[in-house]
Amino acid sequence: MPKKFAFNPWILLSVIAFLADQASKIWTLGHFSLYETYVITSFFSWTLTYNPGAAFSFLSNASGWQMWFFSGIAALVSLVVIVLLMATPRQHKWHSVALSFLLAGALGNLCDRIRFGYVVDLIQWHYQQWYWPTFNLADSFVVTAVIMWLLAEVFFKRAK
Repeated sequence: MPKKFAFNPWILLSVIAFLADQASKIWTLGHFSLYETYVITSFFSWTLTYNPGAAFSFLSNASGWQMWFFSGIAALVSLVVIVLLMATPRQHKWHSVALSFLLAGALGNLCDRIRFGYVVDLIQWHYQQWYWPTFNLADSFVVTAVIMWLLAEVFFKRAK
């Protein structure tokens, strides 16, 4: 007999995080021109940029093949994360939240690559003349996921 579909709250968390990422990008695209900046504090600005590459603009100057390469990686990661999310016991909350954020981040940037051929970035941290590369909520979710996963592995060992 087929197994009943069970509601997975972690997928819902991924959907909410994904929608937050997409909403921030849609709002920014509707209100900013490319490279337009709104200074919020002395160390934080909202800046519209496009990144055809990966983290820190890795391969951004390639001839276009990188969009398909990074899209393929994001799609594969998303599929693996969905399988892992469904297999992770509910009591492993840190792992589940980490996987949810990883899924949201991968899908957020994949959606951009498919729609635009690049990733929309908008968050800019800086100190005086030093600037951290611009990023987005999807990137933040991926970094948060990695940190949470590592903390869960170190401090909350999974039951054998």
